[in-house]
Formats: sequence, C-alpha cells, structure tokens
Amino acid sequence: MQLTVSQGNIAEQVTDCIVVNLFEGVTEPGGATGALNQVLDGAIQNLIASGDFTGKVGSTAVLYTNGKIPAARVLVVGLGKADKFDFQKARKAAAVAYKAVSKLKGVKQYATIVHGTGIGNLEATKAAQALAEGTLAAAYQAPNYKREKPENGPQQGTIVEFDAAKIAAIRTGVQTGQNMAAAIGHARDYINEPPNVLYPEELARRAQKLATEVGLQCNVLDEAAMRALGMNILLAVSSGSEREAQFIILEHAPAGTEQQQPIILVGKGVTFDTGGISIKPWDGMWLMKDDMGGAAAVLGAMEAIARLNVGRRVIGVAACVENMPDGKAFRPGDILTGITGKTAEILSTDAEGRLILADALGYVARYNPVAVVDLATLTGAIGVALGPHAAGLFTNNGNVQAKLMASADRTGERLWPMPMYDEYMDAIKSDIAEVKNSGGRTQGVATSAKFIEHFTEGYPWAHLDIASMVWTQSESEPTTPKGATGYGVRLLVDFVQTFDL
Repeated sequence: MQLTVSQGNIAEQVTDCIVVNLFEGVTEPGGATGALNQVLDGAIQNLIASGDFTGKVGSTAVLYTNGKIPAARVLVVGLGKADKFDFQKARKAAAVAYKAVSKLKGVKQYATIVHGTGIGNLEATKAAQALAEGTLAAAYQAPNYKREKPENGPQQGTIVEFDAAKIAAIRTGVQTGQNMAAAIGHARDYINEPPNVLYPEELARRAQKLATEVGLQCNVLDEAAMRALGMNILLAVSSGSEREAQFIILEHAPAGTEQQQPIILVGKGVTFDTGGISIKPWDGMWLMKDDMGGAAAVLGAMEAIARLNVGRRVIGVAACVENMPDGKAFRPGDILTGITGKTAEILSTDAEGRLILADALGYVARYNPVAVVDLATLTGAIGVALGPHAAGLFTNNGNVQAKLMASADRTGERLWPMPMYDEYMDAIKSDIAEVKNSGGRTQGVATSAKFIEHFTEGYPWAHLDIASMVWTQSESEPTTPKGATGYGVRLLVDFVQTFDL
C-alpha cells in the first residue's frame, strides 16, 4: 500500500473513491466534508437528517456521486464524539476506512482527508501519523503459503490537504506512520511465520539483514559463545532441539550517545514451545509459534527506533531457542547454574521463558543500563487475570512503572500493574537450589516475575507478561487483522522516545 500527500481540493481528485469524516452529533458538516456536501447538493446532510448515519465510531456510509465529481463514490467514516477523539480513534478511523473501501468493487485507489485536525483538535503531524499507521495496519497481510494468493485491497492512497501551510507537517507525520507500520508489520511477520520457516537461526539472519538495512549494530552469540559465558540456564532449554539457540543483540547508538547508559529491551524468543519433557497437550500446541512474541516486539521496536533516528542509546536483545523433548532435553529435577552463578531447580520444563530471561537479564548487566524492560509470552494465567485487554506489568522501580503506564496510555497498548510482594518469593524457594522455576498454579503470574527479578543485577527493571496480547483469533479491531498483533512495538518506541532520568 503506497501513501502519497497532495495539496488540493478533495472533491476534485481523480480517483475511485473519496473518504471524508463526520463527528457524532454534527448536523451540518464543516471543513472538507462540508465543502464536499455542497458539491453533492447536500447529500451528506441528507444522510444525517435521515438518521441513517450518526457519525458513531467505526461506522461508515457510501454515497454515489452520479458524475458531480470525478470520483464515483464517497465514503463517510464516523469519528465518534469530538470531545473523546484522540490519536487512537484517528488510527481506527483510517483502518475502518481502508477496510470499507476494500469491499467496494473496482476500487484500486482512493483519496482521503486527514481525520481530526479540525474540531478533533489533533495536531496535523500526529493526525497524519495516525492516518498512515491505521491505514497500513489494516492493509497488512500475513505471510501466505497458499498457491492462490488472497485478493489485495487498494494499492494507492492519496492524502489530500487543502491548506498548503500544513503539507510539510502532514508529510512528516505520514513518514513517521509508515516507519512505525513497517516495524509493526515485520513484528507480525515474525510471529505469523510457521515454526519450520522461522527458527532461532533464521530469526538471527533476519535480524542481521534488518540491522544492515536500517543502520543498527548487530551481534549474534551462538551456543559456543553462550557456553563460554556460562549461560547454561538458557542453553538447557535449547538442549532438546536440533536447532541451535541464538542470542541476538541489536544496538542503536547515534553519534554522541555511544557512552550513554542505554535503555535495554529484552525479548523472550521461543520460536516453538512443545513444553519439553513437561509436554503440552496437543490441542492448541500449533499456536506455540507465537511464544517468541516478546522477541518480535523487541526487533520491531529496534527497527522503528532506528528508522525514526531516536536520539538515545538503546540495546535490544532477543534470546531465541526452541523447546523440544528428546534424549538430550533438560528434565524436571535438574539443577542449572547460569551466567550470574545463581542456581535454579527445574520443576517444569514448560516454565522455560523465565529460564532464558534469567541468563538474558544477567548478560545485560554489563552495559550498566539506565532501565531494562523485558517482554515475554510467559503465563497463560495473565490472560485469566486480565483477558486480551492488557499485559501485566511487574517492576522493581516506580519511575519505570510510571513511564511505562504513560506510554501505554498514549499508544493504546495497555498495561496493568501487578503485585510483587515479598511473599511470592517464598513460593519459589528451593530446598536444594536458590530458586525453583514454578510456584504452583495459584500464584503462577507473580511467582514467575519474582523468579525473573532474582536474576536482575542491580538496575531498574520491568517485566511485561504479554501472553494474552500477541495473538487474536478474530478481526474485531480494524487495526489488528486475525493472527499476530505486533503488540509492544508502539509501547516500547514511545517509552524510549519519552524516557528521561
């Protein structure tokens, strides 16, 4: 999907369809919608007066122009109430419009106005960014291995602005939105790919290719390098697989920031999780290709950070393994010693994400980070607690929590703070090691976070349990097609962009 910006009158555009908007409760449309209404002899106002269109969020209506303007159709998209309009609703409106236009026969290109720069009070750059993000999110198509490829929607969209003074701001916003959408799309691709296509070595190759394209530094540790560092907890998870573990390190360090204390983003990258010896039930196991959703979010965020040239040092780490059962696999009852020298008793090989994070978080201490955020599809219990509406946030630092919550509010990628009581640590004390990797079913969410915290090395840290957020079985949200959601990319980018000491 190609987006271009043009200065001019939306009614004069030579295209297949024109997209305008309407706020809920408006009876006499203004701005570009009002101007188009006049050209169409009051057709939009008549639509409102009839009660057939109210401007409710997510609603659309199609009008036929009967030759009064070059475009044969006009799509009106509802923006909801003006006093509740924000960046997220602007994204949604753009996605709704793309989906609706895609259903119109013969529409290969369309022109649209920017949503919400009038009574919606969105600044032009942010409104244009929302338009680009929403449009491209809705246009996303997952990797497809069918011989017959799915039909594509419109391949060309023109963003039309009458006021020449706003064109530069709109172009800037569209470029930002395109960069974000590209990164989110790639994060979705990583998760949507089948596990025989995307395994640790392949993800490492894609990370290296990405680094070359966007100007990131990339280093990949193989199993020999990890073994030399003592990362034996992580390597135990990989021991039952023919696929080698990979430890991907991406660094963004613009000129002048090379010595800056970095923000570090750490992602769990289990490219397929059988549960190991503690094997999962077969029903639903196919979806365990999404167990690298944390790594996907980190790689996507690092791509966006590089494309946007964010002015601070950021390091992204993806700890990638495949958890399989065979004669070499680690077992319940094993005692493992990792990079920090701390020991862990294994009760369940299906509680593997916290194990790879133990060594990943131990490794990143060498950078003296100003803050570390890890993301992991860690527990099914977080979905029971919060449903598909928010990820769980666990942290040892109130400042990091406040900044993450603010980013969640701005991006719509919700978080909910969860407790980190000392008593949860009691549940994972081991008789023969320092900690055990399971605290039982009744407190599994919090004890998993306490296990991870045990391996952090004196830096501000937050853990995001995103297990219920990385995949959707439906297309209930226009910005999120069925499958991988790309959750976490926008959240992390905003966190990095707005972080201050």
